[in-house]
Amino acid sequence: MPSLKAIRTRIASVKSTQKITRAMKLVAAARLRRAQDAMTAARPYARRLGEVIADVAARLEASAKTDEPAHPLLTRREVKRLRMIIVSSDRGLAGGYNSNLLRRTERFVTDEKPRYEQIELALLGRKAKEHFKRRPSVTIAAEYPGVTSETALVRARELAAEITRDFLDGKIDSVLVVYNEFKSAISQTVALEPLLPIKTAELPPNEGRIDFEYEPSKREVLDTLLPLYLEIELYRVMLEAIASEFGARMSAMDSATKNAKEMIGSLTLEFNRARQAAITKELMEIVGGAEALKG
Repeated sequence: MPSLKAIRTRIASVKSTQKITRAMKLVAAARLRRAQDAMTAARPYARRLGEVIADVAARLEASAKTDEPAHPLLTRREVKRLRMIIVSSDRGLAGGYNSNLLRRTERFVTDEKPRYEQIELALLGRKAKEHFKRRPSVTIAAEYPGVTSETALVRARELAAEITRDFLDGKIDSVLVVYNEFKSAISQTVALEPLLPIKTAELPPNEGRIDFEYEPSKREVLDTLLPLYLEIELYRVMLEAIASEFGARMSAMDSATKNAKEMIGSLTLEFNRARQAAITKELMEIVGGAEALKG
């Protein structure tokens, strides 16, 4: 049985850890609220922008009376070269936030690799970089630092410009993004969504619908809106990932705090039993000594 001093030292250590996990939980909860507000504000804007683009593209294709797409970023071609954008974090201590994301990516690459000539990864966050650098069979196209609420928009613009350039130059045929979609503070789901070519929802026939005059033209409107849509979609994805990270960290630290409390209770019980055993032993020695003096 461990000594009383060893048990006492371990209890102090666990209490110190509990203070840290409780503080991390409170910090994550506070930052989660801000991240969730930003994410909630971005969702309807991105959705409405997609609807506007779909409407303008459909009207342009209808007026052109051709099967050609209304814009090069809408062009669908045989997918030989696929790029996957993986949005991970720089820090751990967030439960299964990163591990679930990386397992989903590996499973997709393994299952779908025969379909493509090349699958390359663009990695955001230190955890994704550390994971895939140990796997030489995976092609890494680019590496970026993890995003924060302050840097998400700038990073989204840079990334959108890069994938747009590579798509138009024919270096890649399709782009997917893999990230943790925020469901609630205790629930995040790994999502895999297409970014390029941009998909537009099919609209009902134009019969009875009012068309508009566009200045300077429908094509030039799309030239402006489509790159903006990519930026906003990536920005929304990053905000989802940030909120998911804080939610996962808050849950993980809450569980760690509860586990520390249970461990402290268990160690305290063990300490009391050891102390009682030591007292009983001392009493027996005293009684034994007294009996020996009588004899």
